[in-house]
Amino acid sequence: MEKIIIKTPEQIEGIRKSSKLAGQTLEYITQFVKEGVSTEFLDQKIEAYMRENGAIPATLGYSGYPKSSCISLNEVVCHGIPSENIILKNGDILNIDVTTILDGYFGDTSKMYTIGEVSPIALELIEVTKHCLDLGIQQVKPGNQFGNIGFAIGKYIKSRGFSVVYEFCGHGVGIKFHEEPQIDHSSRRNTGPYMKPGMTFTIEPMINEGRPGTVVDKVDKWTARTVDNKLSAQFEHTILITETGYEVLTDVTGEYLVC
Repeated sequence: MEKIIIKTPEQIEGIRKSSKLAGQTLEYITQFVKEGVSTEFLDQKIEAYMRENGAIPATLGYSGYPKSSCISLNEVVCHGIPSENIILKNGDILNIDVTTILDGYFGDTSKMYTIGEVSPIALELIEVTKHCLDLGIQQVKPGNQFGNIGFAIGKYIKSRGFSVVYEFCGHGVGIKFHEEPQIDHSSRRNTGPYMKPGMTFTIEPMINEGRPGTVVDKVDKWTARTVDNKLSAQFEHTILITETGYEVLTDVTGEYLVC
């Protein structure tokens, strides 16, 4: 198994800049996320924004993936492929997931959006999923074990009646798109590698309204849907472990303080 990369100050600064642009990309696309718009249109806007700012989309061509972002609607858990045939409509919820490569460094983030009036259960699912991300981030500090991220998330989800997707996980990121460690969002307490300053990785819990399982589309080989066609939600940030805690590198709204 590959070792977890401890980034140098120079590498951290590069990852920080790329992560900031990834976060800014999600803020930029917000103005276009509305009823009647195709996910292909959103993807084109995302790619153009990245390139105008000196970056390229990491997903484009990655293991054959055909688009510059992943846009996952309603029952799609992750890896939804943008298409001119997928038109946003009132009541939809969607996740937009972007990864930038800027000067060779990667930044990875995603968030949820809503179209018009969405159902109460959809709003609750989104709120709970965001809280799962926050609970995971609160576990980040030198000396803690990575398993405690998933333990905190799993414990909370049990109290809310939803389920944690176990087939997809967070991951190290920064020098490469996917690095060690694997960040499970449901795990046993005090397990996994120990956290050290200079590690960068994503926390990206995917929470399902119903059962936790997923099924990947047999035709496009990417789109992962819930097994029961119920809703799914996801939030994601790229995190740096500091000497005293964490820095949320993809936060561009000032929601998280460096600690």
